[in-house]
Amino acid sequence: MSADSRFYRLVALGCTAVVVLMNSLSVLCTIAKEKKIQIVGKYGNYTWPRRDLSVSETGQIVLGALHMVHERSEDKICGPIMPQGGIQALETMLFTMDKVNNENLIPGIRLGVLAKDDCDRDIYGLEQAVDFIRGSIANIGGYENKCTNHSDLELHLKVIPGVLGAPSSVTSIQVATLLKLFKIPQVSFFSTSPVLSRRDRYPYFMRTIPSDVNQAQAMVELVKMFKWTYVSVVYEESSYGIQGFNELEKLLKKNSICIATTEKLLKDSGVAGQASYDTIVDRLKQKSNARGVIIFGSDQEVGELMEAVRRRNVTGMFSWIGSDGWGGRGLAYLDKEAEVEGAVTVQPLAFEVIGFREYFLNLKPETNTRNPWFVEYWEQQFKCKYPRSSWTPYNEEFAGNPCTGQEVMSEKDFDMEAQLQFVSDSVLAFAYAFKDMHQVLCEGKPGLCANMDPVEGEVLKRFLLNVSFTGLSGQEFSFLANGDGPARYRILNFRKKTTGEFSWDTVGFFKNGSLIGVDDLVFRMDEEPGHPESVCSKDCAFDEAYKIIDGDTCCWSCVKCDGHRYLPTKFNCVSCPMGTLPSFDRKRCSTIPMTYLNYSNPIAVTAMAFATLGIFATGFVMMIFLRFNDSPIVKASGRELSFVLLIGIFLCYGMTFILVSKPNPITCGAQQYGIGLCFSIVYSAILTKTNRISRIFRAGRRTSKRPKFISPKSQLVICGAFVALQNAVGIVWILLRPPKAVPFYANREDHQLVCHDAVESWYMIGFTYPIFLIIVCTFYAFWTRNIPEAFNESKYIGLTMYTTCIIWLAFVPIYFSTADNIQIRIATMCFSISLSATVGLVCMFTSKLTIIILHPDQNVRQSIMASKPVMPVQIQNNYYSTCRIESATQSEDTCMELTHRLRPSGSFSSAFSRSTSATQTFTNGNSISTQTLDMIGKMHEDRDVQL
Repeated sequence: MSADSRFYRLVALGCTAVVVLMNSLSVLCTIAKEKKIQIVGKYGNYTWPRRDLSVSETGQIVLGALHMVHERSEDKICGPIMPQGGIQALETMLFTMDKVNNENLIPGIRLGVLAKDDCDRDIYGLEQAVDFIRGSIANIGGYENKCTNHSDLELHLKVIPGVLGAPSSVTSIQVATLLKLFKIPQVSFFSTSPVLSRRDRYPYFMRTIPSDVNQAQAMVELVKMFKWTYVSVVYEESSYGIQGFNELEKLLKKNSICIATTEKLLKDSGVAGQASYDTIVDRLKQKSNARGVIIFGSDQEVGELMEAVRRRNVTGMFSWIGSDGWGGRGLAYLDKEAEVEGAVTVQPLAFEVIGFREYFLNLKPETNTRNPWFVEYWEQQFKCKYPRSSWTPYNEEFAGNPCTGQEVMSEKDFDMEAQLQFVSDSVLAFAYAFKDMHQVLCEGKPGLCANMDPVEGEVLKRFLLNVSFTGLSGQEFSFLANGDGPARYRILNFRKKTTGEFSWDTVGFFKNGSLIGVDDLVFRMDEEPGHPESVCSKDCAFDEAYKIIDGDTCCWSCVKCDGHRYLPTKFNCVSCPMGTLPSFDRKRCSTIPMTYLNYSNPIAVTAMAFATLGIFATGFVMMIFLRFNDSPIVKASGRELSFVLLIGIFLCYGMTFILVSKPNPITCGAQQYGIGLCFSIVYSAILTKTNRISRIFRAGRRTSKRPKFISPKSQLVICGAFVALQNAVGIVWILLRPPKAVPFYANREDHQLVCHDAVESWYMIGFTYPIFLIIVCTFYAFWTRNIPEAFNESKYIGLTMYTTCIIWLAFVPIYFSTADNIQIRIATMCFSISLSATVGLVCMFTSKLTIIILHPDQNVRQSIMASKPVMPVQIQNNYYSTCRIESATQSEDTCMELTHRLRPSGSFSSAFSRSTSATQTFTNGNSISTQTLDMIGKMHEDRDVQL
């Protein structure tokens, strides 16, 4: 870009700024005219406020300054003099500036100041700040602007490179918006609003005091330390109060602390009257459980609030936590000590400016002429009218008490403002920035060089942000990256001494986000030690749930959480999942140890003992039958089906051990398949026996031909076919419902591990076919009950089936009635299966074992074949013989032996046929015809079948 282009661009920018500022100045001049109040006093007329008053200290570099010399007033614009944050702050600035100049901190350059009073009002402060930009306006275009209405505003063409203040955040926001147009850096000493930390909106604003973001955090930490969960918040209607409240609200919510009520103190929109403050106190009273009250405001508004506390007779009802706007300052508590007693406030950590106390105590109106407001302060301090001083709305009452000149300030006459360090540091920040700038731009040569005349705001801001020095308080200072002061606070407690005096005492600190050493708090002398309670509702017991009242999360009733319920959160009482029970503190559910019918269970031990005896008994019978395999009694029993029956009985006993094993896919599958298989083997063998007997005698009534499929091999095939059907059922069952172990909850406190088919009635699938076999066997046993004694094994079969039916008629209702206790259900199955096996073992084999073991003399062919002849037959050589068929499964060899012995005198069938008139009468009147007996003989002649 060419030099001409840069020139024209600068001119255009300057013209634009001049036009904007001319319009602004016109408005401000009009406001200034309207704001002048002509007061008709008792002793003459005067204008108020005195806007023309200022502190004007000359120097090569002149800073602007805004101070809160007077309080706000709704009707008079400016109120009474501010002794601490006003006069003391102003004098601290002058004291520090004297130090800078006397020590020649900036070589050859004297630092001057133009200080104005903003009366704690943002618009009025903005009006005063216009004086700081006149030199900059003149510097842009060389244009001199004057108010056309002959106002007493004078335009000074001296360029002011930087501004100190304003104290109030709301005023600083207005002034910072104006100053950034001219790139004039501003360093405030009391403005703490978080919004001022935004570099995009206020790029030239800095402060030596920390932001309220940190102050709000310190206040919340105090609330947490007191264990308050329910507090009220009062804040002033200003940027300071609103921004502070916003930060406070976020932090309280984050820490689950409820706000009982929120009240706003009027400030920017006007000055509230007594009725307004009384209403606020009444609203605080309505939330009586919220004894803790946080006040984010300034001393003037808080002082009025304390007056209302006294008027409404609630002194001592509340415990205050205060912000730096009123904590530690006399205006808030003078004549209101009882109301403020016990207050805990947060103050930015500041130390006394060394030498200032002596300096201030030695000031007198006649010597301190550079401060035009010091006379007002003197009059207010000593309640007298200084000779020849201007009349104000606040010194007329002292007209009858002239100052004598003998008044002397002493320690007891005033309270020192606790934050004066920040005022001093703001002056030193500019001084050290000018020093560093002078070293760089002027190469250390004394005096103001061309490179610093005028001082460019952008360059000054860069040097300000990088200053680092030790202040007059002895503390190190440097700005944070965003232009804020270091986040360091002290905790003050307003308490009553034993002497009856009150004072603000330091009781701790807040640094790096934590409270340090806060342990010596006194709230009220007449209360018990410790902090007051500020909760909406007392904590519930460990086994009670919080039931929120009216949507206020800090107000609740307590609901008992008993039984099987627990508290996942303090607000929810829910039932523990099945298989768990609430822990002692009811904060979690503890898993109930899983139980199952194992080998150590007393019921299982009993069942296994019974089954073990059965297994030994079955093994004993099997051993005897194997030992006497070729004996007549064993042959007569039908060896093949007897061994099949014994195998089935053995498996029945063995099922007990599978049923009481720990459930897993293998044992569950064995149960599904085995419970039906073992019974199917037993009752298939018995059914084959009874069916053969029935078919033989039924066929004998119709024909002399023997029935089909009654040979031993045929009987085994038939029995195997019956068992195969059960095998198919078991395989399909396992495929459709794969075995697995699952948890079962009979009740809340019973957590069992069971096979999934043990639940409900799935095992009845395995029992359905065996039950069918039992029914059929019982039918055949009943049908063949009247067979002659020679065929009396049917009697034992009948006894077996009748007893089995009784067992199963008892088992089925027990099975269905124990659905809530699987262990009892399984144990019942074990005993039922073992009992059924025992019945079969005893009824079918006891008589045979008795003959084999106890009566071996009867275990011969003659005994087996000659017992109570069925039918006498006269044969050749007068030889009578009997073919006694003792059982329906009698051995083929036995009867065939008889047949061969009969052959010399003719066939067995011929012998029977010659006795056509003979019959055997049954007990029920039925008879076996000679045709039937002839058929039996013929079957034995063929040697292909056994009875």
